[in-house]
Amino acid sequence: MTTQILIAGFGGQGVLFAGKCLAYEGLFEDKEVSWLPSYGPEMRGGTANCSVILSDQPVGSPIVSKPDVLIAMNLPSLDKYENETVSGGKIFVDSSLISRKVERTDVDAYYIPATKLANELGIPTLANMIILGKMIKETQVVAFENAKEAMKKVVSAKHANLLEANIKALKTGYDY
Repeated sequence: MTTQILIAGFGGQGVLFAGKCLAYEGLFEDKEVSWLPSYGPEMRGGTANCSVILSDQPVGSPIVSKPDVLIAMNLPSLDKYENETVSGGKIFVDSSLISRKVERTDVDAYYIPATKLANELGIPTLANMIILGKMIKETQVVAFENAKEAMKKVVSAKHANLLEANIKALKTGYDY
């Protein structure tokens, strides 16, 4: 089984970090994994997206052109990738920043006020982890139980104090 995931937003939202966490969780489950970051020259504030492929078989190409799962962290990302998502796919929308609904009826849409929840929890930079937690719950593409070990690998020693906050954000999304 292969799942192609596209996480998209603007620089500074943690799009690449969320993808890296997901990829490490796949590694913990002995899946074949591909993680391909892409961002505009502005970095912070510019466009950013991250392709993650999790599979039981070797991944032939790291490029996700037709995602099974789309996480849209801003309106331009939803506008750009909504129609690229496969029929029967799942689209996760940060409803704090995106007011419009998914127009397609052949996909499952989930609206998570990730940015609002992150601000309310006092972890305003972790909306990415909240929406990732919800995606993990709804897709079961990886086991939630592996999140803590994956986080230990992805959160740098310099930011070790943020490990528990990241796990809290992930759990908040999972429970939403």
